[in-house]
Amino acid sequence: VQLQETGGGLVQPGGSVRLSCVASGNIFKINDMSWYRVAPGKQRELVATITSGGSPNYLDSLKGRFTITRDNAKNTTYLQMNDLKREDTAVYYCNAEMIRPGIRDPLPYWGQGTRVTVSS
Repeated sequence: VQLQETGGGLVQPGGSVRLSCVASGNIFKINDMSWYRVAPGKQRELVATITSGGSPNYLDSLKGRFTITRDNAKNTTYLQMNDLKREDTAVYYCNAEMIRPGIRDPLPYWGQGTRVTVSS
């Protein structure tokens, strides 16, 4: 089971980028899917979470600029980031709670991260 993020890169202030995260492997069920980020010199912070039913939650300071969605048929979550600011520069990590066949409890899985750099 693995998570693979794509979509990072260099973007100008005020620009937009969409990150994708695909879960693959022997998966029975995916519960919450989340995006975290680690900015230079800072601790990891939770950016957004979306439940299996599609209910999102956001870091308060990002509401209105970031949107998390998911496509359950594709085992994929997306993070649309608009009006990007230099302080959004970070490595963004996908996280998902997944249940594998034959294992009762969900376990957290992490992607390898994708870097977003906001700079002119």
